[in-house]
Formats: sequence, C-alpha cells, structure tokens
Amino acid sequence: MDSTTQPNDARIPIAQKELSDVNKSKIQKYGELVIGRPGLGAMVGYELVMLLSAWVPGALGLFLRSKLYPRLLGACGRNVLFGQNVVLRHPRKIRIGNDVVVDDNVLLDAKGVDNTGIQLDDGVFIGRNTILSCKNGDIHLEERANIGFNCEIFSADKVTVGKDVMLAAYVYLVGGNHMHDRVDIPVSQQGRIGLPIRIGDGCWLGAHAVVGGGAHVGEHAIIGAGAVVLEEVPAYYVAAGVPAKLIRDRRQSTES
Repeated sequence: MDSTTQPNDARIPIAQKELSDVNKSKIQKYGELVIGRPGLGAMVGYELVMLLSAWVPGALGLFLRSKLYPRLLGACGRNVLFGQNVVLRHPRKIRIGNDVVVDDNVLLDAKGVDNTGIQLDDGVFIGRNTILSCKNGDIHLEERANIGFNCEIFSADKVTVGKDVMLAAYVYLVGGNHMHDRVDIPVSQQGRIGLPIRIGDGCWLGAHAVVGGGAHVGEHAIIGAGAVVLEEVPAYYVAAGVPAKLIRDRRQSTES
C-alpha cells in the first residue's frame, strides 16, 4: 500500500520514543507502557498479582491466576484458564468471556490512548507464545476462535477474527503499516498508519500465512500455508501464494 494515501497517526506509540522521554520518570514510563492507569495503588496491585502468580507452575499456578488475574482485567467470565507467564499490559482494556484458554507465555497488550482494547469472546483458545498487540487499535476474537502457537495479531486500527476461525502456527495478522514515502530518513522514523483486518467466520489460515492491513478474508475461506494476503478473498474461496491468488470456490464440485 502506498503510504502517501494515508495520514500518519500520532496516537500510535513508538516504544523507543516513549522510553527515552526525559520529562518522565522510570516509574511513569513503566506505568504508561504496562499498567495503563495512573496511581500507586494500580501499580502495586498489578505487581502483586504478577509476583504471586504469573510464574507459578502446575495446578497451583492455574488456580492462583484464575483467582488473581481477573482482578486486573476489565471483565472476565467463568472457567478462564491462564497459562504460566501470561503477560497483561493495560489490563483494564482486556475483556474476556467464558471458557477461554490463554496458554503459556502469551502476551495480551491492549495499549493505546483512546482505543477499546482486546475482547476475547466465549470459547476462545490462544496458543502458547502468541502475541496480541494493540498500538492504539482494537482486537476482537469472536466465539470459539482458535489461535495457534507463535501467532501475532497486531492492530493499529481494528482487527476482527470471526467465529470458529482457525489460525495455524506462526500466522501474522498485521493491522497497520509503516509510512515509507520519504527517502531522506529511515522508515522507522516516518510514523505508522492503522489499517483494519476482518477474518470472516469459519475461516482456516494455514501455518505462516500473513494477512496485511486493509485485507478482508470472507467467511469460510481457506488460506494456504505461507500465503500473503493483501486484498480481499471472497467467502468460501481457497487462496494461496505470494501474493495470494484465488484457486477455487469451495462451493463448486471438484468432480469432473
């Protein structure tokens, strides 16, 4: 996508700039990056929960996190399991439904200035080492979405994963882009733009697939392993390749 067609969104944070702000103390920076709420009480509460439960292995750890993590969250339903070393950032912007599983080493980062944050509906499963990262964007995983191991969902706008979607391991949903129209300064200094992504109900994305900002994958579509989706994939279609091309309509018989 041509970055000259999109404005730079100054609300999308760049960690290096936030950390190097000489006008803020280290405690202030930590609070803004991790806690998301001002005040010593919020920080102490967060630190105690993480200290007492985040690292604890086995059944004891599962029990402690099931009791303590909901105290940090914006909302948390019944029968929610948090694996070992699950990290929460801006937890008040994270809302979780019933019967959700968040596996080991998952990062849920709802950071932003005026975003809604992360919503996990009933029955969602998030595999270990997966990252859900908001850069002033929103992430919504609808009922029974199944996110595989080592995936990343990045949102600087709105990323929605529909009901009963399956993401295989190492799938990336990249709901944003770096501006790159200037050649006199590095891309890293040109700011970012937010672009929405919608994955329709019942889709299956193969391992290492990438969906770029602005793309829409229609309901019950299948994306092949390693594919790069940059545009719309219609409902029920199979797409594969780099960039992804439409292969066939699943509703049409393959018999000769």
